[in-house]
Amino acid sequence: MGLNDALADLTGKIDTEVHVSDWITVSQEMINEFANATGDLQWIHIDPDRAAKESPFRQTIAHGFLTLSLYPRLRGLVDESVPMFPGVTSVINYGLDKLRFPNAVTVDSRIRARCRLMSVDEIKGSLQIKEQYTVEVEGQERPACVAECIMRLYF
Repeated sequence: MGLNDALADLTGKIDTEVHVSDWITVSQEMINEFANATGDLQWIHIDPDRAAKESPFRQTIAHGFLTLSLYPRLRGLVDESVPMFPGVTSVINYGLDKLRFPNAVTVDSRIRARCRLMSVDEIKGSLQIKEQYTVEVEGQERPACVAECIMRLYF
C-alpha cells in the first residue's frame, strides 16, 4: 500500500475508532523507572507508605506523562514487524494539540487506549494524521488521559 492508497483508506475512517489496545497493568516498578528517568521523584508516585497515609488516592499514582508516553506502545507503533500500513517505513511523533489528565492511574491499575482518527492530510510526501488518544482505566468512568496526538507516516 502506498501513500495514495493509505490516504484514501484513512480519509474514509475520519471520526471513527481505529484502534483499541490490549489492557496493560501499570506497576510500581514501571512508575519508579519513569520517575528515575525523568527525575520526577514526588512521593505521590514513589512512596507507597506515605501515599497510603497522605494521598487522596490512598496509594501511589502514575505520572500523567507516563500515561501519555505509553501512546506508542498502546497504539501498536513499537513493533516494526507490524507496520501501521503496508509500505510505511517510519512513523514520527509530530506533537500534540490538546492534552488533559482527567483521572489518576493508581498503581496496579489496568489501562488501555482507544484511538479515534480525527484528520489525515498529505504533507511533503508523508501523511499527517491526528488521533484522539483516550486512556481508559479499568472500572473507572473517567479516562486518565485524553490527547490529540499527531503523527507523520513516511512511505
